[in-house]
Amino acid sequence: MPRITLPDGKVLEFHDPVTGAQVAAAIGPGLAKKAIGVKLDGTEIRDLHRPIERDCALRILTAKNDDPDALYLLRHSAAHVLAEAICSLFPGTQLAYGPPVDDGFFYDLKPPRPLAEGDFPAIEAKMQEIIAQNRPFTRCELDAAAGLERTANDKYKRDNAERALAKGDAKLSFYVSGEPGRDWEDLCAGPHVPSTGWLKASKVMAVAGAYWHGDQNSDQLTRVYGTCFADDKALAAHLFRLEEGKRRNHRKLGKELDLFHVEEDNPGQVFWHPRGWSIYLTLMEYMRQKQRRNGYVEVHTPSVMSRTLWERSGHWEKYRENMFTTESEKRDFAIKPMNCPGHILIYKQGLKSYRDLPLRIAEFGSCCRNEASGALHGIMRVRGFVQDDAHIFCTDDQVGAEVASFCRMLIDVYRDFGFGTDRIAVKLATRPAQRIGDDATWDRTEKALGDAVVAAGLQYTVSPGEGAFYGPKLEFTLVDALGRGWQCGTIQLDPNLPGKDRLDATYVAEDGARRNCVMLHRAILGSLERFLGILIEHFDGKFPLWLAPEQVRILPISDAQLPFAQQIGQRLTELGVRATVDEKADMLGAKIREARLARVNYFAVVGQKEVEANAVALQNQAGEKLGTFDVDTFVQRLQQEIAEKRLPAAMS
Repeated sequence: MPRITLPDGKVLEFHDPVTGAQVAAAIGPGLAKKAIGVKLDGTEIRDLHRPIERDCALRILTAKNDDPDALYLLRHSAAHVLAEAICSLFPGTQLAYGPPVDDGFFYDLKPPRPLAEGDFPAIEAKMQEIIAQNRPFTRCELDAAAGLERTANDKYKRDNAERALAKGDAKLSFYVSGEPGRDWEDLCAGPHVPSTGWLKASKVMAVAGAYWHGDQNSDQLTRVYGTCFADDKALAAHLFRLEEGKRRNHRKLGKELDLFHVEEDNPGQVFWHPRGWSIYLTLMEYMRQKQRRNGYVEVHTPSVMSRTLWERSGHWEKYRENMFTTESEKRDFAIKPMNCPGHILIYKQGLKSYRDLPLRIAEFGSCCRNEASGALHGIMRVRGFVQDDAHIFCTDDQVGAEVASFCRMLIDVYRDFGFGTDRIAVKLATRPAQRIGDDATWDRTEKALGDAVVAAGLQYTVSPGEGAFYGPKLEFTLVDALGRGWQCGTIQLDPNLPGKDRLDATYVAEDGARRNCVMLHRAILGSLERFLGILIEHFDGKFPLWLAPEQVRILPISDAQLPFAQQIGQRLTELGVRATVDEKADMLGAKIREARLARVNYFAVVGQKEVEANAVALQNQAGEKLGTFDVDTFVQRLQQEIAEKRLPAAMS
């Protein structure tokens, strides 16, 4: 007699095993028509028609674009339809597996000939034919022997079946889109939506190469990517975001705006040009001032440190393959991939008292990590980078207050870059199965982190079991102008690295005893390189005035106004405004077009009337004429907008 607890706390009791469809019908006929699946106890997604034999908490899933569980169901089912369509069009295709992924799904398979984008229209047409038939997805379970026999002639499915059985599955499940024994089937653990008719908003997106089980020494497969949403409107919005993302691609804009480049023979290392380096330095100085005002002291540690340090910290054992190493005088050294061990060495210089805590140490640490070349991506994923890294040394009792202070600082920083609290998503990663420390400590630290987020005015979701083995952590994801999420900030609680078994960072407690401190690893921007890449795409290269590499360009109409233009440019430069003068002999229209392409925030046009009036005729990046301002007013308004870090480049 399963007892089903609904999200509102209501309990439904059934005399026999019950399906999700029956639960939905018991709640109401309207919900029964909309239901596509269920989620049990917050962890297991199931088909509507699988029996539920135990007491559980249950949530009915409906086709919503803002529900990741619903999208998981839709996309997993769409992958099944994609595979059927390809097998129908290209007989002899062997299937490997097809999981949902972020923003869509893929299916790895081995067709009789290579697939290309030219095949997409035929594949999509076949998918829509299957979808229009609205065939039910039917789950069939077989015992091990029968299931293995069913996959005997399919190399990859047989391998999948054997792996499932080796993990402890007692039976193998197959899904048929239609009538069992007649229509197409696939070995699959599920779950799926009730029928193919739910998958109308599907599209084939891309094709790429893949290896069986990701092993480059194994079979070469074809990976076909697709996506699926709950409705056509959401699919169209997604496709628009992708096209807009291509147009805003930071590598494309980085070249057009002359910000940086990456050499082919020096992968993962960024060559910053003057305009890009200007933004980089502005970012760094901005964070330097923020940290100073929030009680951080800045340090600098060596880029190359001894292997013995990395062995004591544990990085040599667990992170060695990602470290660049060198040798000198028969000793091994490593270029630092992170800053924490160096900060502990600074902390340990001199005896620390409880009165010295919390101690907040910050560094713009230049780090190197030996990332795989295939994982590198512009300035978003590099081998050489700088972090706005900091570590807080504190007592157990100070953790909550320090995390709350960090959250407030983080919100303040993100707001200046156009990411209000509605564009910040927070996850609390809690205790994993393999961990150190007792449950009471984990209870206290997890609560401290969660309470700190709420106190700062943010909501959070929980990622069960995703914490580090030594402690829980918070992860902050920014949602950009295109609705894409970028995980940037983090704060991690670590009693392990400063512990006596590692680097032994201690303080003298109020009772005179020596105790090991707690360490909070934290970053707000993360990698400055990656954060700048995010900003390039978020702002479409049109940076707010305070951050822009070229804030003002002065445009004399003719050479007669050039001395006046140079005089204004010199004054602005002396005041710290990034201003240039266009001294070319081009027509004014050409100068304006060039300034707009360069994403300059303001164009100050000076003709003879402006010279006589000691004024400028101002336009903004959008081409709007803002009026004529005397030079003193113009300078004052620029300084005010920069100081206030206004996001829209507007001046009236």
